[in-house]
Amino acid sequence: MCQINVVVEREGEQEAVMEAVTGLEMTDKGIVLSTFFEEPITIPDVRIKEINFLGGSVILVPAST
Repeated sequence: MCQINVVVEREGEQEAVMEAVTGLEMTDKGIVLSTFFEEPITIPDVRIKEINFLGGSVILVPAST
């Protein structure tokens, strides 16, 4: 299985948002993250900065940057 960790980067600092993410959907309300065993969460006002498939991570940054 391919699961990924998602972090938000603000002012050079990274904050873990969710681990073992199985789904990521971009909506007009933000980015929706889902896993097998937790309720989906929506992260508003962010955009994807980087997806590292080999490292298993997605870095989000504020949409205004």
